Amino acid sequence: MAVTEEILVNVTPQETRVAVIEQGVTQEVHVERASSRGLVGNIYMGRVTRVLPGMQSAFIDVGGERAAFLHVADIRGVPRNGDAARPIERLLSEGQNLLVQVVKDPIGTKGARLSTQLSIAGRFLVYLPQESHIGISQRIEDEEERTHLREKLRQLLPPEDTGGYIIRTVAETASDRELKSDLDYLHRLWGGIQERAGTAEPRALIYQDLGLGLRVLRDFAHEETARILVDSRETCRKMLEFGQDFTPGVAERVEHYNGERPLFDLYGVEDEIEKALARRVDLKSGGYLVIDQTEALTTIDVNTGGFVSGRSFDDTVFRTNLEAAQVIARQLRLRNIGGIVIIDFIDMDTEEHRNAVLNEFRKALARDRTRMTVNGFTGLGLVEMTRKRTRESLAQVLCEPCAVCGGRARLKTPQTVCYAILRDLLREARQFNAREYRILASQPVIDLLLDDESQALALLSDTIGKPVSLQAETAYSQEQYDIILT
Repeated sequence: MAVTEEILVNVTPQETRVAVIEQGVTQEVHVERASSRGLVGNIYMGRVTRVLPGMQSAFIDVGGERAAFLHVADIRGVPRNGDAARPIERLLSEGQNLLVQVVKDPIGTKGARLSTQLSIAGRFLVYLPQESHIGISQRIEDEEERTHLREKLRQLLPPEDTGGYIIRTVAETASDRELKSDLDYLHRLWGGIQERAGTAEPRALIYQDLGLGLRVLRDFAHEETARILVDSRETCRKMLEFGQDFTPGVAERVEHYNGERPLFDLYGVEDEIEKALARRVDLKSGGYLVIDQTEALTTIDVNTGGFVSGRSFDDTVFRTNLEAAQVIARQLRLRNIGGIVIIDFIDMDTEEHRNAVLNEFRKALARDRTRMTVNGFTGLGLVEMTRKRTRESLAQVLCEPCAVCGGRARLKTPQTVCYAILRDLLREARQFNAREYRILASQPVIDLLLDDESQALALLSDTIGKPVSLQAETAYSQEQYDIILT
């Protein structure tokens, strides 16, 4: 059965949000804010600020808050596995100007990742002006089709074109006219980039990738996209103008939505965004997932919960894991989780069940456009996978670490804070000769000091020989306290 897909574009002056809907279910959410547009695809005239021979890397100033990072393997002409004959200190020097492209947005405390191998994306092709080969998307598996597409592109290339190309998956159904239009568009872009680079000052932005609204036409829409609903008349007009020139087959599916009910509310996207920020994901069967994202990796734990079905416990586990495989694939797309992912399915005794779950998982991942690798079950019964990370996850875009717990997702108990106060009070008394000590803390901590820990506080007051008073501060978090010396 063909998958019915719709793309929703919600626009406000502050941000643009895009949701991909398949069979009525939200599969992807993308957010781009006017104050902090993503950098991936942007080309800059960077300046080398520091070369690190020990790491075979360099820091490049492209005008951002943090210096960007360039590894020797991302320098054009150097093999990905490094080149002992050409260390980075012989390729770059401090103060050197360098044309670079962002391949990974700044994430957390890390600066942007750069490459000197430039690429410009069109709808059907990716142009590699410094290369000469023609590559094919790995998703096009049929060898005859790969050969056919390569030959068709070669026939369309002008004799003077010595650049390289990658043929994207959507090119399978593209006509000669559409491919030629894409070629002309890419050549115009590259000509403008060369012209601006010739006179650019260091840190200058040479080329900025399309905004999220226009990237919908270039990167998201395909033959199964039934329509693209846009709730902004101005954005809809810009998308139609761009689409008529560069993606005419897609532009005809763009529609302006002017209903009274907000577009994302109508399709339930707002609720899905809230769910995507939660740690726990409930399964229809009664089982649930627990998703924990850290800087290094993401872990997903599958639990049966209250699900009891089938002829045996093994059957219950198998059915829960099958459902979890589908939901995990969707959550990876919805949350835009990248990097290393470790999945702890419920233990299964039979190889047949493990293979069936793994096959179901790979099948569910097949519609994800992001590059992934999935390994089989390890000796510990875990599934390891990687999903390419180029932009921040949904949680990183919409949230920040909790100011109360510091991102630990845990709070010290009132009892733990009480004992810390008592230790600090004794430490302060040994260092300073105050007339009185006043403890400022949250209400639960003060209540505990007045009740269960009142004896310990009285004993400590006798030990230091000074009175101790308590004051509840409603503005304090549970872990926050101060000891005032008077």
